[in-house]
Amino acid sequence: MNQLELKVPPVVLLLIIALMMWGIAELFTSFSFSFFVSSFVALLIAFLGVVFALLGVYQFRKQGTTVDPRIPEKSASLVTSGVYHFSRNPMYVGMLLMLVGWGIYLGNIASFIMLPVFILYMNRFQIMPEETFMAEKFGSAYQQYQKSVRRWL
Repeated sequence: MNQLELKVPPVVLLLIIALMMWGIAELFTSFSFSFFVSSFVALLIAFLGVVFALLGVYQFRKQGTTVDPRIPEKSASLVTSGVYHFSRNPMYVGMLLMLVGWGIYLGNIASFIMLPVFILYMNRFQIMPEETFMAEKFGSAYQQYQKSVRRWL
């Protein structure tokens, strides 16, 4: 994997996008919304995101492989069990759910414009280089996994 592909670590990107969502919500107050139990829904979705991401971390730890995307060469095994049976990138899906929850909490529809930015950035600069590396390291086993499990959900 070309180390230059990963320009911003995923957790840092999560924080940057969350801050940008907040800034957009502050700038475009005319796009505000609220609904009954919106805070509860926001918290629930964000919590599900945290759980989904942590399940991904758990599976990596259980298999004895690295969770640090900056050092893919330390990937000890191809993890396909648990939450990886539903998504090839549950940690990133979890982050996206956290951002959706944050957007609902902010109560501003304009802030959701940052969700596709997160997805596009992650696909191009994080997931695609990881997939290239995984295909090189694990060969046909990874290619078969790609065919049977979706990238996001």
